[in-house]
Amino acid sequence: MGLSISVGNPAVGDAEGEEHYRQAITALARALAEEGATDWTPPAPGAAEDSAPLPAAGFPYGYLHRLRRVFALHVEGQPVTPVTSAADLDAADGYIDDATSMLNSHLLCHSDTSGYYVPAPLDDPVFLAPDTQVAGGGIVGSCQDLLDELHTIAPVIGIRPEATGATADDDPFAVEQLVWRALYDCCQASIATGRPVVFH
Repeated sequence: MGLSISVGNPAVGDAEGEEHYRQAITALARALAEEGATDWTPPAPGAAEDSAPLPAAGFPYGYLHRLRRVFALHVEGQPVTPVTSAADLDAADGYIDDATSMLNSHLLCHSDTSGYYVPAPLDDPVFLAPDTQVAGGGIVGSCQDLLDELHTIAPVIGIRPEATGATADDDPFAVEQLVWRALYDCCQASIATGRPVVFH
């Protein structure tokens, strides 16, 4: 099993799945509005989503952790080196915890397995009340703010955002580049269409 990321409804063509998505997105928008985050209104389902392919990606959960490691080391002022063993991952845990505890990173403060990024600036991630039952533990990120964080670490892992093409498998940051590109492409598409990025 692993993490899947898509833009908009991940169940297009499945009537039951589409209805579940509509209800979930309506609940998400309502919960955000109650927190004062009113800059995003979900678009109605329609041709834009159904006719145009939108970015989607999937990879092991651990891949996302590796990109988070890069971000945490960078913002904590530590050297960012490629992962060569489990010890490299373990050694970064304290920095990840410290950076996450600030509760201001859209990359770090988000569920590994479910939830949303909405195409509206939020400053800090929004922590919804548990009774809202929004996927991802009620933590909602912003595509615009996540893009800012991705731009911050792009040069650290050898990414040029304007470049296209596949990641070289022999690059020492190939995993991190793969996740970076997936998040970047999904955020860009989300902002363009008004549909949220969905972790599922």
